[in-house]
Amino acid sequence: MLEELKKKVYEANILLPKYGLVTFTWGNVSAIDRESGYFVIKPSGVEYEDMGPEDMVIMDLDGNKIEGKLNPSSDTATHIEIYKGFKEVGGIVHTHSSYATSWAQAGRGIPCYGTTHADYFYGEIPCVRNLSKEEIEEAYEKNTGVLIVSEFERLKKDPVAVPAVLCKNHGVFAWGKDAHVAVHNAVVTEEVAKMAYRCELINSEVKEAPQELQDKHYFRKHGANAYYGQN
Repeated sequence: MLEELKKKVYEANILLPKYGLVTFTWGNVSAIDRESGYFVIKPSGVEYEDMGPEDMVIMDLDGNKIEGKLNPSSDTATHIEIYKGFKEVGGIVHTHSSYATSWAQAGRGIPCYGTTHADYFYGEIPCVRNLSKEEIEEAYEKNTGVLIVSEFERLKKDPVAVPAVLCKNHGVFAWGKDAHVAVHNAVVTEEVAKMAYRCELINSEVKEAPQELQDKHYFRKHGANAYYGQN
């Protein structure tokens, strides 16, 4: 079942260590087949070099395992809530990549200081609050996803225009139209986190890039009037 999707999710997971986004097994990728309502996700705690497409786990959006001999990622419930809340999302990545996670541990969103950021994210990459003691004890992973979705609604952030989030004291979730685009956005999140950190070291009084510059760079790559790249 979903053999092609399992292959794509496996390949996307293998990209995480390739791009330096994970240490040991600190990350996972999933992708959803919206027609069936099933999604494929990395098995929990399995080393990347020890797994293949056949080890990917198929789940439904109620948290039931549909196919797979291994347990799914411990972050599965977070992926479920993001898929349920953000209908445009087809793939999700979770990492503890070091620079972006440093911003998360500091409890700060990543400001848009330049055009690299603006090419991919329309404005700040937000950092959501800590879960309460009750939320953690009740259903930690599920409530992480619920918080991400509700905070994007509260902040009026479009998950297509801002395809990543920081979870305070935790790490990074990024997403996209499929698993490979989600990985791409996770890589860019780490790079702009690195740039923003260095930017503040060089100039502690730095301001965000002018809005007109942010608009120009975002909308030349996204939306009806985009002109970057080839037709």
